[in-house]
Amino acid sequence: MTVAFRSQPATVAGPPYTGPAIGTSAPAVAPAPAFAQTDLVALSRYFCLLMMRNITSDGYVIEDPVSPGVFSLPGCIIAAPSYPANTPGIDQDYVFNWVRDGAITAIEMALAGLPPVPGGGVPSLIDYVSFAALCQANAKNSATVTLGHACFTITGEVRPWSEQNDGPAIQSIAILTFFDQLDAATQTIAKQLVETNLAYLLEVYQNRTTNLWEEYEGYSFFARAVQLRFFREISGNAIGIAVPAGVTDAISWLESQLASHWNGQLYVSILDGAVQAGYDANIDIVSSVCYGGIEPTDTKLLATAAILRRQWADPSSSSYYPINGADAAKGLGPLFARYPSDHYDGDVAAPVVGGHPWALCTANFAEFQYRLANAIEASGTIPLDQFSEPFFAELGLGPSSSAADASVALRASSDAMLRAIVYHSDDYELSEQFDGTTGYEKSVRNLTWSYASFLSAVRARSGGTQTAKSKPRNLRSPRS
Repeated sequence: MTVAFRSQPATVAGPPYTGPAIGTSAPAVAPAPAFAQTDLVALSRYFCLLMMRNITSDGYVIEDPVSPGVFSLPGCIIAAPSYPANTPGIDQDYVFNWVRDGAITAIEMALAGLPPVPGGGVPSLIDYVSFAALCQANAKNSATVTLGHACFTITGEVRPWSEQNDGPAIQSIAILTFFDQLDAATQTIAKQLVETNLAYLLEVYQNRTTNLWEEYEGYSFFARAVQLRFFREISGNAIGIAVPAGVTDAISWLESQLASHWNGQLYVSILDGAVQAGYDANIDIVSSVCYGGIEPTDTKLLATAAILRRQWADPSSSSYYPINGADAAKGLGPLFARYPSDHYDGDVAAPVVGGHPWALCTANFAEFQYRLANAIEASGTIPLDQFSEPFFAELGLGPSSSAADASVALRASSDAMLRAIVYHSDDYELSEQFDGTTGYEKSVRNLTWSYASFLSAVRARSGGTQTAKSKPRNLRSPRS
């Protein structure tokens, strides 16, 4: 090894310093995030750390902000650390555990490469299963809710809320995804949790349910898509869960019912529900690709996606967000919202007509396009027909385009969407929404799902998946 020594002692005076002012004479300049130079994969690792702040353990405990002296149990995943007293202009309390949000987050925890303890599983996933089982038991023992109950306190108690039957499905998908990262005792609990969810869903999958945005009850495209994915994955599970005969019928029925959501122009979010005008095109259709059993190559889905993009990015649209025009000039965006007639911005007492873009909605659309690019690369074919032509035309693609052309265009488009999220973030922290005119963050701060959706999109960008394991594997050994 070669060692370099100073030619003279460090205390010897040198030439006078002529660089920028330092110390007390320096100007008050804060370091500025260099968004354009930020690598999306590297940033996703940082977002994972920010996401983990909202997940409790026995060593990281939070106190209920409205119930002093009540503390979280390990494995509780809060939607956000935001509640009215600490978020001016917000009248919603997000310090609760939503089943859907928790499951989506648990999938990202499982795929983040978290190390197991020696001789056991990954502690945060073990905690998640234990907490989920507690919530399920409390719902089962309640006389007022079902096993589809959507929201629980940080101690796992039932919180008055709605019944959402996508929750048990996506929770079970999460457990199938990380089953081999659990210790033996927790695997037993996890199997029972999934079996209970399976029995429940076989009873209710044909029923109406409260939708993804917790606003209307009806036949939800998103709920059906997530249930379909779960039934498909459980039918081939390798963790020892017996598959009831009814699963095959459920898959066929859900496939046919999802097709019935097509109205000739787009997939409708809710059937047989008293929804407001302007509820479609709804981003939950695209989210069904990310979390459900819908293929990104479905040309009717692509027709819906084209409408989604135009309604928020086309200046001639009545739902247009001015920030998307400003971002387009920078090569960013567009940002996506939930649906055109949205009015929620974290303050239900002061509705905003047209709502605002959401980080998770934008990341979901980007992920859908990454998945589409992956599928086109794998098949060598662009799914181009009379339904999908408008979607591809917006990307400058047509009958003469190659699969390679489509892949490049889709990835570049999605990259611009993720970079818009980063650009409008508050020094890389993600809230729920962005102002549709100014781009500044709005609504609750540090939304767990915002981080999880970004992580999922970046994984799809790299060709990764979140499919359940097709065969059992031994527990991972400790990392050296």
